[in-house]
Amino acid sequence: MNRDAKIYVAGHQGLVGSALVRQLRALDNGNILLRSRQELDLTDQNRVREFFAQERPEYVFLAAAKVGGILANSSSPAEFIHQNVLIQTNVIHEAYRTGVKRLLFLGSSCIYPRHAPQPIREESLLSGPLEPTNRAYAVAKIAGIEMCSAYNRQYGTRFLAVMPTNLYGTGDRYDLQDSHVIPALILKMHEAKLRGADYVTVWGTGTPRREFLCSEDVADACVFLINLPDPRMDRLLATEHSFPIVNIGSGEDLTIRELAELIADVVGFTGKLVFDDSKPDGTPRKLLDITRLTALGWKPFTPLREGLRMTYQDFLERQMVAPSVGSAVPSGAGLHRVGKSL
Repeated sequence: MNRDAKIYVAGHQGLVGSALVRQLRALDNGNILLRSRQELDLTDQNRVREFFAQERPEYVFLAAAKVGGILANSSSPAEFIHQNVLIQTNVIHEAYRTGVKRLLFLGSSCIYPRHAPQPIREESLLSGPLEPTNRAYAVAKIAGIEMCSAYNRQYGTRFLAVMPTNLYGTGDRYDLQDSHVIPALILKMHEAKLRGADYVTVWGTGTPRREFLCSEDVADACVFLINLPDPRMDRLLATEHSFPIVNIGSGEDLTIRELAELIADVVGFTGKLVFDDSKPDGTPRKLLDITRLTALGWKPFTPLREGLRMTYQDFLERQMVAPSVGSAVPSGAGLHRVGKSL
């Protein structure tokens, strides 16, 4: 991408989208197209068509999605599959219609089978049953991957799907109903520290293993991938019997108990952690194989403890602006670091 290329970041107010904007601006890309949900409803086919016809972006990062943790996914599966399928279908199809040079579709590691061999390789897709608690969301994301593959095969597009692991970082959502595990635990432990509580309850047994990656790292990886030279990009896409996907992760995992203990230390909560085994654990383990990505020349750069410290500092700054603890914290600029592709 040259500095004057039109780049559309769909979902720029979300965790990954905002990190992508920071990354692109740090690289002096000055022609970034941004539209809020109020300005452009991506579930509305006509409005998406009008936007692409008018703006004609050359590159697209499709980071817009309805996302949430176990509670949100299990209680609202219809909304998760309906909204995500609409967003993906509209953006990918209009990107094809208007001649977008490259599109990067952000999926999720939950696309892989519940009991996939660890670490999970890209070839594991569709090799077994999905995790029931987020199956609707996973199926929606798999549909987006298949769209990228189908348009590449039929129309010669360069649409690549990337599968990030569990993410956290600047601009995350802090809401006990909808948040993922890291922001939920940060919020719980921060509130408990302020109240002087003796304990914090954590969902599940604490035994599942999870991998986490800072949002700045995934943004750096996405920009690295969309800038690959044509021959290297085409090798990723030339997969007649598989999918044009690349895993993005840290290559390391830890138990939920270990994560909770680490967050307690970063937040400064000194009480007891109580694990509620009546709540679902989800997939027993989910560690991505990132060999395909590292072989291209990229690797993660933010250690988990450092990333959590930065994230908690960002949370504290946001609480000073919007001190309604327990409600969703809006995304925006905050403490961040732009990494280098190696």
